[in-house]
Amino acid sequence: MHPVITASVPLLEPPGWAVAQRGLFDLLDQAWRQFARDFTGPDGRLAYRDRLTSRDGVDDFYESFFNWPQLYLLGGADDLLAESERHWHGVTRQLTELGMLKDEYERGYDWFHQGESLLLLYFLCMAAPDRWRGRAVRFADLYVDPAHGNYDPKHRIITRPHNGSDAERGGLFDGASYPWLPQEATTYGFPLTWLLPPGADEPPRDQDPRLGREMSERLGVGDTAVNLAATGLVHNALLLSGERKYREWIAEYVGAWRERAAANGGVLPDNVAPDGTVGGLLEGRWYGGHYGWSWPHGWYSVGQAALVAAVAAVAATGDETHLDLVRPALDVIIANGKTIAFTESDSSLRSRWTVQLGDEVSTPTLHVPFRHDDRGWFDHNPMLMAVPAALWHHSASDADRWRLLRLRAASGHDWCAVRSFRGKEEAGHEEPWLAYVGGDNPDYPERILAAAQAQVRHRLARMALYKDRDVPEADIHLWQQSNPVVTEALVQLTWGAPQVIYNGGLPQARLRYYDADARRPGLPPAVAALVSGIEPEATVVELVNLDAQQRHKVIVQAGAFAEHTIRRVRHTVCRDEAWIGGLYDYGHGRPQVTEESMIVDGPWLTVELPASTRVRLSLALTLRANTASYRTPFDERVDG
Repeated sequence: MHPVITASVPLLEPPGWAVAQRGLFDLLDQAWRQFARDFTGPDGRLAYRDRLTSRDGVDDFYESFFNWPQLYLLGGADDLLAESERHWHGVTRQLTELGMLKDEYERGYDWFHQGESLLLLYFLCMAAPDRWRGRAVRFADLYVDPAHGNYDPKHRIITRPHNGSDAERGGLFDGASYPWLPQEATTYGFPLTWLLPPGADEPPRDQDPRLGREMSERLGVGDTAVNLAATGLVHNALLLSGERKYREWIAEYVGAWRERAAANGGVLPDNVAPDGTVGGLLEGRWYGGHYGWSWPHGWYSVGQAALVAAVAAVAATGDETHLDLVRPALDVIIANGKTIAFTESDSSLRSRWTVQLGDEVSTPTLHVPFRHDDRGWFDHNPMLMAVPAALWHHSASDADRWRLLRLRAASGHDWCAVRSFRGKEEAGHEEPWLAYVGGDNPDYPERILAAAQAQVRHRLARMALYKDRDVPEADIHLWQQSNPVVTEALVQLTWGAPQVIYNGGLPQARLRYYDADARRPGLPPAVAALVSGIEPEATVVELVNLDAQQRHKVIVQAGAFAEHTIRRVRHTVCRDEAWIGGLYDYGHGRPQVTEESMIVDGPWLTVELPASTRVRLSLALTLRANTASYRTPFDERVDG
């Protein structure tokens, strides 16, 4: 049995954050049901009648539901898990009929997009591991078992940038040249820019060496840094099975990339030729690989993949130095930053920052270069905080904390500002959250919950506008742009974590919860949680039972995968009822609140919450003291 604490502090005036948090849960429950009615068919597939003519599209279908099982894990409706599973199966059948999948898995595409596709699967595995284990392990084996053609153990490389379940699908495109759009040329420039001499005339698209045979031969084979996101798939299989082969593969593959980075002055290169040499197809360049440093996204794609791999390698080996796969490149782009207004930058991500910075787009602030080619560093943007925030959250190291503090000091924009927007990653509010858990920005919880409400209501309005329209292939982003489920605020406030790394990460959490009576993950009905500090020695959370009649029981788990240990807990208590006053008193007194402590020495702590009570827990944690897995506090092997 787990240690038990019974809350005794009376809840007289419910805090605004708690009421707002439960209100968001209620609104989200209405919203996802409306999306299912408006945009999906009886078997869960999306209402799409067109065909798909390019390799793109799989991610856009799955992304529309990626955070639905995450909402269930947070405490969403009981039937949300089954609905999420129904949509995965329906979309999988739909994409198979469209020729995009083989054996339920992507035939062959880059891992920037595969990682996005797989978030739905990862959350389903977390919510129902027994039902999803076989499928998830089968998918991971596409990479771990060289017989599938995706992995070359001799050179320790994934064999091609477009990889998956169809070993016959090579190259980067179907036909003679890359299906280039004029907007891509304007936004990102061209891959392999050095193939045209300076001042050369622009060749016709179908004869451009940067988009045809040269692109296929130089970028369509060998490994690329964004393939590091495949470690998320293998990490998921490791959590499900615990099998040694997944540990060994992650250690081998990530270890090879660490060696390449060390040979490049610490900065992760982005390409490896089939013979195992960095730059072997790019005339010695460490940059220029597909979805690498030069084209199209640079750090946006490379940084996320590197972090996914680093975290997986730490889990597989216990060696924290694997995080150094990320740090040197992160520090190099910061060192090459400059303070300018966003309106003066050469950013290729303009639509992201105009909404995220709001009225501060003209305020000088630190911009770091996301890309590198023969010209040097370019494509300056404000720092995307997902990677440095997740890095610090994972390590809790002083060095990673100081990096965040330096970034804040160099920022001209206000880290406490909360703006209502929902980017593709359903993230982007890391700065005000970091300020809050750092002891600043005290009204952040209520402001981010209000912003989340606005996002949901905006999406509901968009759904009403578009629900009766046929969707052409060019507009298949409609569904993810209309998905009304928002979880970033709930992840930050209840799990004490940043949102999941969008291009293939597994979720992070300082704390998670289970409804002990319903025997399911998530907060019980009417219970709200607020993590206000995430130091290992003092992870602070308040639990509030807003129900005036019903008792609820919450199991608090340390870590997303029960990987942390709660050594001890200090908690608030109110041991007398004098505050109630006499029968003929017209008011009540002030409850006298003190603290008590308890030894826990395990990943779980049970908290009983009588009606209208609250408790503040200060948990001393040992990070990664346990083997991470998808086990739950209800498993017989744990409780028995």
